[in-house]
Amino acid sequence: MVIFNNTTLSPSNFLLTAFPGLEVAHIWISIPVCCLYTIALLGNSMILFVIMAEQSLHKPMYYFLSMLSVVDLGLTISTLPTVLGVLWFHSREISFKACLIQMLFVHAFSFLESSVLTAMAFDRFMAICNPLKYATVPTHMMSMVIGLAICLRQVIFLFSMALVLRSISFHGGQELSHPFCYHPDVIKYSYSNPWISSFMGMFLQLYLCGTDLLFILFSYALILRTVMNIVAPKKKQKALSTCVCHLCAVTVFYVPMISLSITHRILNSTPKVVCGILANVYLLLPPVLNPVIYSLKTKTIRQAVVLLLQSKGSRGPIMRSLRGG
Repeated sequence: MVIFNNTTLSPSNFLLTAFPGLEVAHIWISIPVCCLYTIALLGNSMILFVIMAEQSLHKPMYYFLSMLSVVDLGLTISTLPTVLGVLWFHSREISFKACLIQMLFVHAFSFLESSVLTAMAFDRFMAICNPLKYATVPTHMMSMVIGLAICLRQVIFLFSMALVLRSISFHGGQELSHPFCYHPDVIKYSYSNPWISSFMGMFLQLYLCGTDLLFILFSYALILRTVMNIVAPKKKQKALSTCVCHLCAVTVFYVPMISLSITHRILNSTPKVVCGILANVYLLLPPVLNPVIYSLKTKTIRQAVVLLLQSKGSRGPIMRSLRGG
């Protein structure tokens, strides 16, 4: 058996890595990482609680935002134990079974976030391009149907991914590039042809996230065309301002995800430290920034959060203030 730091590596397990070459500074690196995890957990929980508690926020836009917060919480919690385990206790060993389960959760929540962002783009498209139809469609029913479609899509993905991974065996005792299990990183240690498995993973990512991104871009092309036809400058500015938060959320999700995927599948010579930084950005940037962006840019949520903190959990002042404003 191989001895590394405080971890006894079994040949049937993987070895997680946080920041190669910076093991001595792990305890200091864990401080900002813990702060980011705390912001992600508290921020998304706050957004979720405010939307659930305030009746005036029971609209499709905020329903989808609550879905986004739930997904961000799931993505954060799915990697929290292994990341902090590596940074705090040098607990780097993870079994194949635990690694595959974590990998499924990480990718499932990532694809869920992509689907929710697509639903939010559709909501903005309907609100700006078809305002009359948007106002007449039953909001609860539409949100429920879209939510069920998103969940069904993920169930199909998880089932197919589990079937594929069940038939693959891996080389034991290998060192991964991240403090969590990521498909392109894990699959290169399979006994079968890693190119086939990697291609299948890339196909799934392109099929799920790629089609989502194309739909988002197409939706915003139609939105931009509609906005450009608005004569009044104030109405034009107001229409565009409703899309700013969503565009920021799309950017902070897709840019790190695409960068990390390209690094693993194309740029094989990238230093492991760079891969580790990209991985943590990919995992933490969307859950940390999404609640901050929506709290700062969405007046209704900002007011609800401020009044919630001021009233120490009392719903009455929140509802009266929001309705009065």
